[in-house]
Amino acid sequence: MAYKITDECISCGACEAECPVSAISAGDDRYVIDADTCVDCGACASVCPVDAPVQE
Repeated sequence: MAYKITDECISCGACEAECPVSAISAGDDRYVIDADTCVDCGACASVCPVDAPVQE
């Protein structure tokens, strides 16, 4: 199950830098995770200061 980023995202970029498969990119108003690329490792969730990445 892939992660997704909720509206809580503050666009700090911490998750993008942490993703080992480059599944995270900047969206219009928050970062987004490509569900097809995400390997469900949780690295993004572990570094997010506002707990925006959640498992779908």
